[in-house]
Amino acid sequence: LIAEIEAVVSTQSTGSEDERLEQSQKFMDKYKKDIEKFGFYSNWDDSKEYLLSNPHLACEDTANYLTYWCVNLQMEEKNGLMKQVAHQTIVMQYILELSKTMEVPPIACVPSFFTKIKTCDAKYMEGFNSELEAFIGRIERRAKEKTDKLIAEIEAEEREKRLGPGGLDPQEVYEELPKELQDCFDSKDIGMLQEVLTAMKPDEAQLWLKKCIDSGLWVPGPSDDSEEAPPPEQ
Repeated sequence: LIAEIEAVVSTQSTGSEDERLEQSQKFMDKYKKDIEKFGFYSNWDDSKEYLLSNPHLACEDTANYLTYWCVNLQMEEKNGLMKQVAHQTIVMQYILELSKTMEVPPIACVPSFFTKIKTCDAKYMEGFNSELEAFIGRIERRAKEKTDKLIAEIEAEEREKRLGPGGLDPQEVYEELPKELQDCFDSKDIGMLQEVLTAMKPDEAQLWLKKCIDSGLWVPGPSDDSEEAPPPEQ
């Protein structure tokens, strides 16, 4: 059931896949508000009458748009509204499945579906609710995947902007520094920094100094050996 708009293939259209994708996108763009209105209905009779008044909405594209909307709502942390729209998505999915079974257009199945769902036994309703809960679970997982990916992309962009002249991240280098070196940068005390580096073993001091320069934490003076280097930057 999870489908992004760009991956939708309408079962009602003909032609190449690209053409079907384009037709599907046009349908969703054109009827977005109508589909969303259906998504807000919580009463069986209201849903039925709305579909009968808008027979073009009884199709795969509507189900796909509702699914896409559910993912976005979950990403926006609108969990209650997502569950409402998810309910209507499953309604549409049931109608579409009934259409395939009976080999008739989806709109022809609208009256029979709502009659059955309103008078069904506990087992049928249990099956409907089970499908709904499973769908909600998939929506929540998909939304988390997309959110995590988006956060990772933003963090990667921010890290790229922070990189120093040697390609190191100043934030990461700062977190690696020994506490005494961190204190030097926190206080922006050049004298303290020089004292701490002098007290270290030459190889260790050179390693940390190079990392600080490559990350931009430390901006060296005209000469690497200069005693009057500019203040360290954070």
